[in-house]
Amino acid sequence: MPAITVDDVLVLPRLPKLGPDTEFRPVRRLVTAPSGFEGEGFPVRRAFAGVPLHELDPFIHLDQMGEVDYAPGEPKGTSWHPHRGFETVTYIIDGIFDHQDSHGGGGTITNGDTQWMTAGSGLLHIEAPPEHLVVSGGLFHGLQLWVNLPRVAKMNPPRYQDIRGRQAALLTTPDGGALIRVIAGEVAGHAGPGSTHTPITIAHLTVQPGAEVDLPWRSDFNALVYVLGGRGTVGTDRRPVRTGQLAVHGPGEAIRVTADERQETATPALDLYIMGGEPIREPVAHYGPFVMNTRDELVKAFEDYQAGRLGVIPAARVPHSGGQSRP
Repeated sequence: MPAITVDDVLVLPRLPKLGPDTEFRPVRRLVTAPSGFEGEGFPVRRAFAGVPLHELDPFIHLDQMGEVDYAPGEPKGTSWHPHRGFETVTYIIDGIFDHQDSHGGGGTITNGDTQWMTAGSGLLHIEAPPEHLVVSGGLFHGLQLWVNLPRVAKMNPPRYQDIRGRQAALLTTPDGGALIRVIAGEVAGHAGPGSTHTPITIAHLTVQPGAEVDLPWRSDFNALVYVLGGRGTVGTDRRPVRTGQLAVHGPGEAIRVTADERQETATPALDLYIMGGEPIREPVAHYGPFVMNTRDELVKAFEDYQAGRLGVIPAARVPHSGGQSRP
């Protein structure tokens, strides 16, 4: 995994040592993501399948894209499609992805970069590998997370954030056994670069074999731990987890994760994508590419899309060497 790393984690700031009275979050639910296909046919794991929406709130959907090593001519993306009422957070671990939308946002992301698209009132967008990657093939691995917007923000103007991997806040554990990349929100006073409408925290952890992480976590946030790769345990009762599994945590002040002493050759460490946010606690009407509060709002979204009010596909695909941020 070439997501942003450092040669010596011991030079990084460290998590505080938690006291004996710390309330660790119990594991409420453990699910295994089923496999499927998205867009033009790239493989995904549906990480939130089978989890009640109120336990995910403010999140809606999470796909692990790959990990797949494409042969020449095989890399695939999506066609142009609409969104309204939420945000997409696309995190690339391996490979390259281009984004373009009808609001003028767009860019290319690669190892450790994030594209944060606030669909808001609605737009059209496309995500695809660049032409040179289609020709050459290569490794592709990433995530796309859907973050709900509260009712008051659902019709805000669309916005695009380009977040380079090097912008993430980096820290480690007291013994240096893990690398923590804070993409959005805050962990132990260290803030990530992502600007969010909904208060959330997103972090990517790489935990070395045998290492343990006690991660302080806001008690008013939910807590979701998804295993990108490797094997380990979650919770103080050490529930076993492996690649493609999601642990939904109950209330508390901190999350405990531990990497197994022995890992497989292909996944030499335990890699985790950890998410949490302040629940919105509003009705959710979700169908296809739209996330609204009522069925009538969903119908209106489809009508607006069919009438061309969510934007038009640009005449030509515009290549980007980097991202743009639009208000």
